Amino acid sequence: MTTHHHAEVNGTSLHYVSAGSSGSPILLVHGFPETWYAFHKLIPLLAAHHRVFAVDLRGFGDSAPGSVDSATAAEDLHGLIEHLGVGPVHLTGQDISGGTVFRLAATHPADVLSLTAIETGLPGYGLEALADTWYIRVLTAPGVPEMLLAGREAEFLRNTFPGAFTEDDIEEFARTYSRPGGWGGAIGLYRSMLADGDEIRALGTLKTPVLAVGAAGGTFTAATMSQVAAAEINSVVLDGVGHYVALAAPDRLAEAIARFVREVDATPAAR
Repeated sequence: MTTHHHAEVNGTSLHYVSAGSSGSPILLVHGFPETWYAFHKLIPLLAAHHRVFAVDLRGFGDSAPGSVDSATAAEDLHGLIEHLGVGPVHLTGQDISGGTVFRLAATHPADVLSLTAIETGLPGYGLEALADTWYIRVLTAPGVPEMLLAGREAEFLRNTFPGAFTEDDIEEFARTYSRPGGWGGAIGLYRSMLADGDEIRALGTLKTPVLAVGAAGGTFTAATMSQVAAAEINSVVLDGVGHYVALAAPDRLAEAIARFVREVDATPAAR
């Protein structure tokens, strides 16, 4: 059973859900235009053998509103792991949370057993090429998201990402994006994407085991993560699956994550 909680960490309030009562912990971090709910199909599959936590980043979902950069979001996650008392965790991030989870793994390695990157890239390693995407331009323009998107959240999701989400998904995502300040997290992380390249590159390479999961983006995730991992990464591409993997193919994603996590847990140096 999935339960809902709030944690007061790093000067903010983070909403998260938890499931599972045993096994190594997995922390799931969503992208855009998502919240923790992006993992609602994946969580019960992983929770059969793991303690699973899925968080709304600051400025997203039912966490406290406000704009956030990737460095602050990483510190929020560090605070959450300390609050939960479950570290180190198997960290999983997708889409625009790539910079956040990479920062956490790089700056707080004791928090992280492994990193799974799903359909994501990193500033400084080519992610900035997405800057010409129209909705990223809208989200990063001062005052424009609030002016154009307020009251049109469901229409934006339905028309910008046709076929990616069910009507139930759209209703849940739109519920929280329509809160006062509901676009703040997305605004902040996309601005970070455009500005953080030098900082991300300066963090160096990760010693933690890495799994790269690609789908619609093909091998882009693996190519990126190979540049920032000290050792050879694990990689899987889920053919025929769209960008929002956790919603589109939860069974296949759960199988890939569970297999990778078992391998890491079986390594004597994992803890």
